[in-house]
Amino acid sequence: MKIRAVSLNNVRRFTHPARVDQVADGLNVLCEPNEEGKSTLFDAIQALFFKPHGSRDKEVSSLRPHVGGAPEVSVEVETEDGRFILAKRWFQKPFATVHRDGGLVAQSDEAEAWIGTLLGGDAGGPSGLIWVRQGMTDLTAGSKKEQDAALEARRDLMTSVGAEVEAMTGGRRMDAALARCREELANYATATGRPRANGPWKEAQDRVEELALRRNGLATTAQDLHDALAERKRARRDLRELEAPEAAQERRERLEAARTAHAAAERHAEKLEAEARKVEMARLTMDAARTRLESLHATLTEQSEATRLVADAEADAKEQQELLEQQRTSRDEADRAFQAAEAALKDAERGNALALRAKAALDGADRRKELSERIAQAERARSTMEAAAAARRGPDAETLRRIEALAAAHAAAVAARNASATQVVARYAEGREGAIRDGDAPLPAGKPVPLARITHLMIKGVGELEVRPGEAGDDHSVEAAAEKLRKALGEVDADDFDDARAAADVRAKTERRHDEAAAVLASLAPDSIDALRDALGRIPELEEDCEAPDPEEAEAALDRAREAREAARLARETAMERFSDLRNAASRAEATLASLRDRLARAEAALAKSGEVSEDDLATEARQAVDVHEAAKAAHEEKARNAPDLAGTGAVVNRAESVEQQARDEITRLKPLLARLDERIGRSAGDAVEERLAETEQELEAAEGTLARIEHEVAVLTRLEKALEASRNEARERYFEPIAKELKPLLHLLWPDAELTWGEESLLPDKLVRNGQSEPIDILSGGTQEQIALLVRLAFARMLAASGRKAPVILDDALVFTDDDRIERMFDALHRQAGDLQIIVLTCRQRAFRELGGKALRLEPVTAANETEVC
Repeated sequence: MKIRAVSLNNVRRFTHPARVDQVADGLNVLCEPNEEGKSTLFDAIQALFFKPHGSRDKEVSSLRPHVGGAPEVSVEVETEDGRFILAKRWFQKPFATVHRDGGLVAQSDEAEAWIGTLLGGDAGGPSGLIWVRQGMTDLTAGSKKEQDAALEARRDLMTSVGAEVEAMTGGRRMDAALARCREELANYATATGRPRANGPWKEAQDRVEELALRRNGLATTAQDLHDALAERKRARRDLRELEAPEAAQERRERLEAARTAHAAAERHAEKLEAEARKVEMARLTMDAARTRLESLHATLTEQSEATRLVADAEADAKEQQELLEQQRTSRDEADRAFQAAEAALKDAERGNALALRAKAALDGADRRKELSERIAQAERARSTMEAAAAARRGPDAETLRRIEALAAAHAAAVAARNASATQVVARYAEGREGAIRDGDAPLPAGKPVPLARITHLMIKGVGELEVRPGEAGDDHSVEAAAEKLRKALGEVDADDFDDARAAADVRAKTERRHDEAAAVLASLAPDSIDALRDALGRIPELEEDCEAPDPEEAEAALDRAREAREAARLARETAMERFSDLRNAASRAEATLASLRDRLARAEAALAKSGEVSEDDLATEARQAVDVHEAAKAAHEEKARNAPDLAGTGAVVNRAESVEQQARDEITRLKPLLARLDERIGRSAGDAVEERLAETEQELEAAEGTLARIEHEVAVLTRLEKALEASRNEARERYFEPIAKELKPLLHLLWPDAELTWGEESLLPDKLVRNGQSEPIDILSGGTQEQIALLVRLAFARMLAASGRKAPVILDDALVFTDDDRIERMFDALHRQAGDLQIIVLTCRQRAFRELGGKALRLEPVTAANETEVC
């Protein structure tokens, strides 16, 4: 079956007939914005094929327009028998018809049966497999009824193409064997393979565990009894050995001998320490004598050296001072010579400047005269400009044009008001002129006077006449225009427009005079009058009573004065440098002399502190101190040579005391221990532990045999269950082989080497396997889930076609969450399947689906022209 055209009338927003026609084989695309009727078209097709014409359920009611009416849908289909037009209407005058070539084939119930046969008798038909409503991209979406219908359709399709219904479960005998195996296994274990509570396996385990605990306890008790007997034997032996009289006597004698030897060693150590203190005292005395001798010798040497150095420094300081005084005189003479040369240079510079000024004055006399005349003319032009600027008042041209426009606006407003306002014309009797007054002014005779607002006219001898014009007379445009004009005139200090125009003429004349004077000033003094004055000031003016020298002679004299000054400067600087060097040398000589004198004073002070003792006396005292130290050292060494080992005797004493104390402690410990062991052995001997242990071991051996038999049976049943399940899984793989074969090339467009695993109950993919990693379908992203769902529907469509039940694939916004890269590959999948299938894609994503291609469809209103064309 292929759809060629669809017509709608009174279906939701289509209150007038609308039609999609020229639906081709392969891929067809209806791409329209939201709310243009794509989902309405899908629901209408669904209703025609699956809703009886007498139905009034929720789905059919949702097709009615808001304004009411009977929904009417017709679909033109093409089968192997030709083209047919299927039509249905619901609610008012419902009908169902099937026409072919203008002739009625079936109507009412016969038409419903004919449509059911066209769909293959399926309750859900292709809708649950290859027709996707908007918002239901998931394979498991929809109501419970729709899900059940889709499941039945999948099961029927899988059964018809695979012929493996019985093989999928391995036959009823395999089911019975697997059920019996699981039933037997359930007596022993839970579904997770653990022993079932209160079952034979659990009871056998508990019995073995109980007997093992009892056996371990009795074994521990028996071992404790054996250990207590052995320990009591050892304790009695150790106690006899420790309490033996000869052993106790030997320990006391050993301790006493050790203490005596240690006391003798301590007394010898005290004597040795006294000798050591004598050696230290002699060493200190010897070091002090040597220090005093060395100090006296160093002080005498320092005094002699300091005396010699002081004499040399005094002679050097005297010599440096004499040289400094000589250089001071030379420096003063050089400085006086430089001052004289400096004064001569200044006189020569004055003479040369006077000569140059006189020459420049003669050369610039004409230039001074010209600049003086230009300065006078420029000052007159500037005075003219200042006078013109002071007289420049009144409005400029732009301001005058603005005032003129405001005056014209005011005149136009007055004219407009007078044209529409109430007018009063006074015609006085002879001798009564001015008897009617408007305020203080008399009303003119024979002249219309407009009254724009309420006016009180005073009639002399009569009273007051109040004139109230109509609503049109209450216009404020004249006052507004007059106010703007008064404000503009006030800004330029003019009473009226004529005064403003006269002031503007005066301003224009003044500006012309100012511009003319500015042009003259710019030509005379382009850089300002001050610049001219500066230029005039730079030209020298010769004084009348001044005698100037010849310029060449003045310049030669100036050169000679400069050379003399430079020579004097060099001589002065050389003298000052020599004086500075000599002054520094004299200062260093004085500092050295002062330092050496301090050194000599310190040596003499140190020598005075040593008193009247001579160097020979100190040397004798040092030799005697050395002899005393050597004697004390020899006595100490002799004493130390025969000294006993104090640490060794102390260690012997400690060991003897430790042995004695350990013996007492051990005796104290063994006596209570023997009492406890006697009590424990006596108690255990009466419980028949050995006999009870032998009985328990026999019971445990029997219980372990029972447990081993049950565990063997459980292992056999578990292995049998796995073998039966593996056989059934193998059959299930054969069951899903057709859909997997159709789906594999489509799936590899997105994920090379990927595959799907299928749910046995749902007959739908439950996991996606990529790169060896299995991922449940429900945790994948929304885009990935909708891509898998669409590929599965395309595979189902190919299987329907293979089973002889070709039906169009209708997708209403089936790709919502797919990214740009994958949507290109989904387009390739659609074109791949469109080779021998009819696919109708409904979408609002105009930009994204522009690259899909296929036949473009249009849902358009049915007009007289295209209705004739269709007919």
